[in-house]
Amino acid sequence: MIAPDLATAISELRGLIAGAQSIIPFTGAGISTECGIPDFRSPGGLWTKNRPIPFDDFMTSSEMRTESWRQRFVLEESFAQAQPGRGHRALATLYHAGKIPALVTQNIDNLHQASGIPPQDIVELHGNTTYALCLACATRYELSWVREKFEANGQHAPDCTCGGYIKTATVSFGQAMPAEAMQRAEELTKRCDLFVAVGSSLVVWPAAGFPLMAKRNGAALVIVNRESTEFDELADLVVRHDIGDVFAPFIGN
Repeated sequence: MIAPDLATAISELRGLIAGAQSIIPFTGAGISTECGIPDFRSPGGLWTKNRPIPFDDFMTSSEMRTESWRQRFVLEESFAQAQPGRGHRALATLYHAGKIPALVTQNIDNLHQASGIPPQDIVELHGNTTYALCLACATRYELSWVREKFEANGQHAPDCTCGGYIKTATVSFGQAMPAEAMQRAEELTKRCDLFVAVGSSLVVWPAAGFPLMAKRNGAALVIVNRESTEFDELADLVVRHDIGDVFAPFIGN
């Protein structure tokens, strides 16, 4: 059903949550927009201002590696100052209540960790933009170090001491999805009895297939998103109201 109003949406969602033993939230960019982080596809989104750099271009062009880091530092203020929103905090409340064993996210902003969910119980399908990794030896670098070297080098991307390329720990276009994260997300999806997609347009595959997988394995499906998705007809509950307003009643004290 499509909830006709906010009160009905909250009531229906409360009933589904109360009856569930294992809830898997699946979150997308929409849950973070109230935190000051723009999404990717909408007017004014990140991709309207900066062309995403494909992984192959990053690997083969020093200019593209430099441009990738220039774009990331432009966004630093938004990411660094962002705090968890009402949706993040509500899901953290449900996690600590034992309703959520783990959370699957397409987001790269680290806000679920900041909300109080332990990193080991957050499955990041698209990585994390708050730190960097060497693509050759997997050494971790903090963004402050990368920025210092970037500026000291005349705004050129620094390389790892091993000679490898340093990149934000995110998954770029054309880069392989993280196999371990995808496998864990699939296992969690198949074991849950309530799958809640929050703030995702559900158009980016293969991640978008998880709601369908959950439904096929007998779970109830809830979709909370301001815009319609191609899975709305399959969902037990569709909510097209503001995500923060929908989840505010579930935030613990």
